[in-house]
Amino acid sequence: MFRLGFKKYRISAQNDILSGLTVSLALVPEALAFAFVAGVQPLVGLYAAFMVGLLAAIFGGRPGMISGATGAMAVVMVSLVALHGVEYLFAAVVLTGLFQVTAGVLRLGKFIRIVPYPVMLGFVNGLAIVIFLAQLQHFQFDNDGVSQWMTGTPLLLFSGLVILTMVIIHYLPKFTRVVPSSLAAIVVVSLLVVGLNLDTKTVGDLASIKGGFPQFHIPAVAFNLDTLKIIFPYAIILAAIGLIESLLTLTLIDEVTDTVGSSNRECIGQGIANTATGLFGGMGGCAMIGQSMININSGGRTRLSGISAALFLLAFILFASGLIERIPMVALVGVMFMVVLGTFEWSSFRIFNKIPRADAFVLVLVSAVTVATDLAIAVIVGVIVSALAFAWQHAKHIHVKTYINEYGSKVYELNGPLFFGSVKNFRELFSPADDPKDVIIEFQNSRVTDHSAIEAIDSLAVRYIKRGKKLHLRHLSPDCIQLLDKAGDLIEVNRLEDPQYHVANDKLG
Repeated sequence: MFRLGFKKYRISAQNDILSGLTVSLALVPEALAFAFVAGVQPLVGLYAAFMVGLLAAIFGGRPGMISGATGAMAVVMVSLVALHGVEYLFAAVVLTGLFQVTAGVLRLGKFIRIVPYPVMLGFVNGLAIVIFLAQLQHFQFDNDGVSQWMTGTPLLLFSGLVILTMVIIHYLPKFTRVVPSSLAAIVVVSLLVVGLNLDTKTVGDLASIKGGFPQFHIPAVAFNLDTLKIIFPYAIILAAIGLIESLLTLTLIDEVTDTVGSSNRECIGQGIANTATGLFGGMGGCAMIGQSMININSGGRTRLSGISAALFLLAFILFASGLIERIPMVALVGVMFMVVLGTFEWSSFRIFNKIPRADAFVLVLVSAVTVATDLAIAVIVGVIVSALAFAWQHAKHIHVKTYINEYGSKVYELNGPLFFGSVKNFRELFSPADDPKDVIIEFQNSRVTDHSAIEAIDSLAVRYIKRGKKLHLRHLSPDCIQLLDKAGDLIEVNRLEDPQYHVANDKLG
């Protein structure tokens, strides 16, 4: 039994380490590219990939998820670096981490649950398109400072090697899973390019990755209110983008692996990682869906895979920069294309005509906004549009059944939710001028959900009072009754039958 358990652990550790090596190779060009986007030195991006990747793997809430420097955060950093310099960026990243830790301590990570499924689909599809488009730049070459698309033999060579990489990744698992197929593809294609002396772009063509161990460095900025005014808005935006992308990636990995991560712990882990990164000369980062999918598909499941990826990346920087710089970009582009194919939710095409039109619109909208702007804006837009569509649909569901009971009172049996979207229809259901002296509104089949609904009930009661008519409101929740201050003693309640739900209202705390 002990030997069996040890063997299983050894195989798992081997998978995690090899998967981490594969991920680390894919992290290099991404970190360099995002450093260029942010307008900082290549090592600033590489140090961020190492620090964020290591600490998020240790302290985060999703084993197997990979973090590092990301494009979504890099585009926000551009103006800060351009206007105030890289030291202000480091300060902003430290503050970003503190905001993220605070979000985790306050348990705000649970709010990722309010993201509707069509928004998740749009997020995944949009990000897959972004990853695909980012690879197209490698099909270009520099001609006296002008980027031009490859043609002829160079294009055929580059495309052929990319396809070879993808074929190896796809078919190798059918024969063996001892080595991650992505790692095997990178090694085979690299040996082929070096052995045949093929003329194709390498990692070293992007920039040199040689450097030393990251040094502790307090940002060289004035610690005063003026500095805080500069970095505060950037830190808020970076913290929000980082958490949204990390928590959505966490949710995706949960689904792929059929396990459950901790969203609040992930907030704290990302915060610790960014705070430390800012103090060691890194540009900050968050979870990376592409590299996370490479890790999961390569067999990485535990924290060891993320830790290994970060340590391998550091080893490249310190000792193996010359070797890593010789890796052909075709191999890494092929790996990322396979990530695109595995990340995109192809089932969304199949269900597109079967889901409600509003959900289909949200799916396409979020994908488009992700490509056009960034992930955070796309998710926020998607949630808002989904909420408005939900409100619009349910606003039409409220209706009433009326009859005269044995006592001569007119009874309104209300059906459907009463909330801000349905209050206009609610008001139109009643005719105070034409009703008899005694009126009963029955809420047993209706839910009062917010303050707008409370105010609508309150104003309706006033309309009946002004006409000298008796109004009974039955089966309201106690919190609704407390807030109906204008209805006076006209409320009739049977406490034993009252619903025990609570109204979403700021007066109730």
